Formats: sequence, C-alpha cells, structure tokens
Amino acid sequence: MLIQQEGARDEVYGQTRRFTIVERWGNWLSVRALARHVGEMKGKSVADIGCGYDALLLRSLLDRVALATLVDLKLAPDLHAAANVRAIEGVLPTALEGIPDESLDVVICNNVLEHLWEPSVVVAHVRRMLKPNGTFFANVPSWRGKFALETASFKLNLSPKRELDDHKNYYDARDLWRLVVAGGFKSSGIAVGSHKFGLNTFAVCRKETAA
Repeated sequence: MLIQQEGARDEVYGQTRRFTIVERWGNWLSVRALARHVGEMKGKSVADIGCGYDALLLRSLLDRVALATLVDLKLAPDLHAAANVRAIEGVLPTALEGIPDESLDVVICNNVLEHLWEPSVVVAHVRRMLKPNGTFFANVPSWRGKFALETASFKLNLSPKRELDDHKNYYDARDLWRLVVAGGFKSSGIAVGSHKFGLNTFAVCRKETAA
C-alpha cells in the first residue's frame, strides 16, 4: 500500500513477493463489493489510490474503463505502458496534487486509509477530484477484522506481518462515517456498511451535484 510519509517504507504492496491465498481471496471479494455498490465501470475515468505494485484490483477492469489513474510509490512497468493508464508514483497526499479537480467518475481506496496518519487529507483530495455525482468507494478493516488479520499474520503466517504492523487504525461504520464527513462528503450522500463476514467496513460516497 502507498504510505503517507516520505521514507516510511521502501517497497510497495506486492512488489517483491507473490500474493497469498488469503490476499487473493480478499481481493476477489473487494471486486465483487465494488461491482455491487458502485456499478458498471465501462467508459468511466477511475482512480485506484494506493493500488499496489501490480494494481491487482483495477487491473481486472482495464479493458472496460476509459482511463485508469493508478497511484502508489512504485508501479509495474507494464502499467506505465498501458494506453489507458495514467501511472503516478509518489507518496500521499502529494501524489494526488496533480490530478485535476472534478476529473474522475470513481475513486477507490481499498485497504489504504488504515495505513495513513491523516486519512482525512486524502479523502478531501478524493472529493476535490471527483466529478459532481462521482463515487468514492473506501474499504478498510474493521475492529473485528483486526483480530482475524492478526491471527492470520502473527500466529498462522498466512499474510505478511509488515502490512499489519503498518496499520494506524481500524474502522467500524461510525468511525468510517466520521472520516468521510471530515473529508468533506455530505451525510446525504454517504452509505456505510460491513462485508467480508464483518471483517471489513466500506463506505460509498456520492459527491453532491452543483447547486
């Protein structure tokens, strides 16, 4: 995952190792949740912030989206070469500053916000970048998920300890609601819930249209 502070990490999620079965299963569930709550991506301008080295989530949608904006510390060379990819390498929130206002239909933050000390700053950028009526999909681990993740990582060695040690927070529905409101989204456009058997919390935020 992409981190917020310069120098805090020296590699990107998925850069130097194969994904575990647990991680691939989690990604599959995230793709399903994205399709269910955000809808069709065909022809849209979509950004995945903290996408990981291989952009595992959005890579599966590249044949449908008009433009994929991928943001992380480092990205795979083939992503840089793809015709409909805008690849941005850098740290948060600085890496987002060059993305124009109201230029994106959908923004995804999948298992990213829990790694940041000031996630509301990134959420504010997301709202700025979204077109009116655009959609922000955020997925984060819940407090119930904390126990499951740490058991899988620390006791069963099914996922990398480094990712868990980098977590700054966990979110239940009310925690995530407060975060997206702090980033500027209006309550009338926010829906929060849980999925992955309660191990994750998600928010779907619609940016209000101009008055």
